[in-house]
Amino acid sequence: MDTTKLLKNYESTFSSTPEHLFFSPGRINLIGEHTDYNGGNVFPCAISLGTYAVYGSRDDDIIQLYSDNFPNQGIVSLRLNDLAYRKSDDWANYPKGVINNLMNRGYNIDHGFNLYIKGNLPDGAGLSSSASIELLIGDLLKSVFDLDISQLDLVKVGQEVENDYIGLNSGIMDQFAVGMGKKDRAILLDTNTMKYQYAPVQLGNNVIVIMNTNKRRELQDSKYNERRSECEEALARLQSQLHINSLGDLTIDQFDRASYLINDDTLIRRARHAVFENQRTLEAVSYLNDNDIEDFGKLVNASHVSLHYDYEVTGVELDTLVAAAWEQSGVFGARMIGAGFGGCAIAIVNENQVSDFKENVGKIYKDKIGYDADFYIAEISDGPRELSLTGVNA
Repeated sequence: MDTTKLLKNYESTFSSTPEHLFFSPGRINLIGEHTDYNGGNVFPCAISLGTYAVYGSRDDDIIQLYSDNFPNQGIVSLRLNDLAYRKSDDWANYPKGVINNLMNRGYNIDHGFNLYIKGNLPDGAGLSSSASIELLIGDLLKSVFDLDISQLDLVKVGQEVENDYIGLNSGIMDQFAVGMGKKDRAILLDTNTMKYQYAPVQLGNNVIVIMNTNKRRELQDSKYNERRSECEEALARLQSQLHINSLGDLTIDQFDRASYLINDDTLIRRARHAVFENQRTLEAVSYLNDNDIEDFGKLVNASHVSLHYDYEVTGVELDTLVAAAWEQSGVFGARMIGAGFGGCAIAIVNENQVSDFKENVGKIYKDKIGYDADFYIAEISDGPRELSLTGVNA
C-alpha cells in the first residue's frame, strides 16, 4: 500500500494535515472451519492484507468518515451525540458502532475527528474486512484518546458491534484473530473457554496463497443458519445419553461409538465434520510445533474434503480452485476457508513455483467457471498498530 498517497488523499479530502496513520490486518483461518459455534477450536492468523486509516483531530463534535473503497458514499458525517445505527450509512456503521460502544462503556471521546480509510482486502471474500475495521477503529481510539482498555476487551467490543449494533450472529474468531495477531504465529483458540495459545507457522521456502473465487460470500445468503441448526439437533440427540456440552467435547472414537444416537444420515455427516475438524485443528498445532509442513498440508486437504462431503458448504467455485491447486507441483495442501459458498481458499505453495501455480490454477478456473480468480500472497502479520507518517510504505 502506498501510504504516502494515503496521506495526500487525506489532505485533499479534508483540507487538513494528517496526524496519525494506523493499520489493522485481515485474517485467514488455517484450519478449524465451522467449529467455532460447535464448541471446538479454531486456528486463525492475522495477515498482511488489511485496512489503513489516516486520522486528524477536530475541535468540534463532528466525525467525518471517508472510505476510498466506497467512494460513492462520499463523506459520512455524524455527531458524537448521535451514533444510532442507520442502514443508509452502510460501511460507516462499523466504525460508528465501535465509537458508540466505547462511549456507552464510559470511555471519554471528547472531540470529533476526520478519518480516511482504505483497505486492500477484497470485498466480500471472507477475509474479515469488518473485523479489520472494528479493531482498526478500536486501537486508533485507544491510542489517540489514551483509553485504558485492554486488547482483549477491544476484541469483545468488535464482536458486540457485529452482534448487537449491526445485527449479525457471528462468533468471536474474526475479531480475536485480527486483534491478537502476531507475526509468524497462528492462534489456537478454544471457543468454549476463550483460552488461547500461539503456535509457530514457519513455512520455510513456502508461502500461503489466497485464492479468491470472486464469488461474493454473503453469510445471510448461505446455508450457514441451516448448518448451525443441524449441528444443534445432532448434539441434542447425542445428549440424550451423553453428558456433553458441545460437539467439540467429543473425540473421534467417542463420536464413532455414539453416532447411532443421531440416527440420521445428514445429521451424522454434519456432526462428524464438527468433531473431526476440531481434532484436525489440535493435530495441526502439533505438526507445526514440529515444523512438519507436509503432514500439516495433508490435514488442510482433509479439511476441504470434509467441508465438501460431510458439511456441503463448498460449491463449484471453491471446489474447482482447490482441485486445481492439488494438481500443481510444489503444493502441500489447499482448502476453502470461511463460511463457504464462495469467498476464498488457501494453498501452501513452494515460493519458487507460485508464478506457475497462479497461471495454471487461474486458467483451469476461468475455463470452467467463466471468469477470473484472483491470487494474493498472505504473510502472517502482527495485529493492529500505528505506522509512522514518514516511514516506508507498508
